[in-house]
Amino acid sequence: MLNSSEIRELIEKRQLIANYRDLDMQLQPSGFDLSLGEVLAYAGSGSADFTNEERVIAPSEPLQPDEEGWYSLRPGGYTIVYNEVVNMPLDVAAIARTRSTLLRNGATVETAVWDPGYRGRSSSLLVVHNPDGIRLRKDARVAQLIFFRTGEVEEGYSGIYQDERTDKES
Repeated sequence: MLNSSEIRELIEKRQLIANYRDLDMQLQPSGFDLSLGEVLAYAGSGSADFTNEERVIAPSEPLQPDEEGWYSLRPGGYTIVYNEVVNMPLDVAAIARTRSTLLRNGATVETAVWDPGYRGRSSSLLVVHNPDGIRLRKDARVAQLIFFRTGEVEEGYSGIYQDERTDKES
């Protein structure tokens, strides 16, 4: 696992993370806090299969925060999009964990792996378990990205999410 000094060096020298709000606040002893860019509500169903030939990503619609920047979310699942753009080197992978404040308020962030070579503005599943809901302010720190050295891979991530939500997106 990479420590804060190693993460800072990768951010400063290799642009591991861009579009962060406050490097000193978001950099943690063993990770980096991802912040809330936007919240999307599901507007239909999706599907998954073994080969991805019949994969359908569920449609979604952006929710609007109130005038002060707060999202008031009822129990259920939402897609959250982070502010930060991640640019994974070929010798680093990452996973994310829900920040403890969300857990203590009855919400979780469900994530997948950030593979070596992935670039983009990622999204995750936010699940609100609290029967009374949760309020999240735009830019709230919601998940901590934890980085691991993998040894350099020959070929990095090349799936459909490469360069998602960036100006390089196809």
